[in-house]
Amino acid sequence: MVAAELVQEHLRADHGAPGDITADKRTPEPDGGAAARAEHSADEGAARNSDIARSAPEEEKEQEAGPPDEREAMLPNGGGGVTDGAASKLLETKLYRRRFAVLAVFSLYSLVNAFQWIQYSIITNVFTQYYGVTNDKVDWLSIVYMVAYVPLIFPATWLLDWKGLRLTALLGAGLNCAGAWLKCTSVSPELFGVTVTAQVICSVAQVFILGLPSRIASVWFGPREVSTACATAVLGNQLGTAIGFLLPPVLIPNTPDDIGLTGRNISIMFYGTAAVSTGLFFLTVLVIKDRPPLPPSQAQAVLPDSPPDDYSYKQSIINLMKNKAFILLLISYGIMTGSFYSVSTLLNQMIMACYENQELNAGRIGLTLVVAGMVGSILCGLWLDHTKTYKMTTLIVYTLSFLGMIIFTFTLDQENILVVFFTAGVLGFFMTGYLPLGFEFGVEITYPESEGTSSGLLNAFAQIFGIIFTLIQGKLTTVYKPRVGNLFLCVWIFLGIILTALIKSELKRHNVNMGAESSRLQALPTKCPEESPTKNLSNEVRLEPSFSFSRETSL
Repeated sequence: MVAAELVQEHLRADHGAPGDITADKRTPEPDGGAAARAEHSADEGAARNSDIARSAPEEEKEQEAGPPDEREAMLPNGGGGVTDGAASKLLETKLYRRRFAVLAVFSLYSLVNAFQWIQYSIITNVFTQYYGVTNDKVDWLSIVYMVAYVPLIFPATWLLDWKGLRLTALLGAGLNCAGAWLKCTSVSPELFGVTVTAQVICSVAQVFILGLPSRIASVWFGPREVSTACATAVLGNQLGTAIGFLLPPVLIPNTPDDIGLTGRNISIMFYGTAAVSTGLFFLTVLVIKDRPPLPPSQAQAVLPDSPPDDYSYKQSIINLMKNKAFILLLISYGIMTGSFYSVSTLLNQMIMACYENQELNAGRIGLTLVVAGMVGSILCGLWLDHTKTYKMTTLIVYTLSFLGMIIFTFTLDQENILVVFFTAGVLGFFMTGYLPLGFEFGVEITYPESEGTSSGLLNAFAQIFGIIFTLIQGKLTTVYKPRVGNLFLCVWIFLGIILTALIKSELKRHNVNMGAESSRLQALPTKCPEESPTKNLSNEVRLEPSFSFSRETSL
């Protein structure tokens, strides 16, 4: 409603109020002016009657047609914006080259944070031998990322709304850097507590990272590229996970007979990570800003640069919790992403249970899973920018992820590790490719609520499901075998398909970008001004916006 009212205000400012709405300001006229005015009024009345006669059937057809389907949500002219002359004059927008630098720096320090998340789990057996701890304690070095996120996401999203993108990004990059340097001091078999503390700091940094992709995409990128930008921002995190699967097994081979050599190898990995994190922190200071001087899209232009005085973060959360479509997305997104976190954390244990002495290949399989997902993320982002079919794309990718999980489960123990490479790639393409879809879908159905708040809640549910799934699947894998744990995930992913099918999709942000609301402002006569719900009345005429959000098919 706030966005619609702002659009109306700008329309009235740009085009002036219609002649039959505002009162005329009379000025003295020379002799003969009255006659000319009468003749002009007669002509104008006839023209108005003719326009009303022509527009009435069109309005009736428009009302009978109902909400447009997915195909009508596609951007015309390749997504270049509104072609109507009046709508295109709403507000000035501009794209800046700096947006690519902002996206690149964020993606890189998100990459390092994701690398630090998985660097322990992929060589669990090495760290258990070095620190003299059990598998479940090393698993908690991954789970702590999920545990820290849930309580801290609310102050983090509040900070993003009130203090802006720059401060949030600096906290994420700074804490990431601090945790990396603290790990360098933990390279000793008796200092497992220090490495746990360092990992906790990195997990807090993650809270200020995971919710930013949709905010960066919305604030810096135009309608034709917003979904691709969001996918690219998520891509950085996925690439970090991929490198985390690949490098630790290479840098730290399993040398149980030489603990000193293992410690030196761990130091190389930790110091290298700290050096890269430091450079990225300084780049964050130099490059990332809250927002560009001019907004990149109409959807951003109609929103205020900062929260209004009466803005309530608590009320924003309540509004999101009342959105039934968003609640369904919260649960389905949490199931899918939590499943991905669980598979990533336990991949080493699954591979080692089926194939002995294959630590290096376990890392390579994880790399295959994530790299395939990176390709899926980019392709899904490009598809969304072209078609805007959010629900259809999300449902298809979710279903294919379920099929990929089934195939991976029943081929894992077939004593052919090359088959596992292939099935992990198929699983990763769809499961990891789903992550940016959930972000963008959430922004669309919750606009104009803050992107950081909706993304933060999505990630919070992902962490909750990730903790639960990792603990339960880990127990099932240890007590029984990997197939039982994977079947547990399959059942939940199937439930996620059903929940996704029930989501009723309204493309709210897309319609603002296309000027769908502003182009439907109507001047309607009324005989009872005192009964009007609004007070924008003049000469017994009131303005009513006709909302018709593009709606995708729902089951």
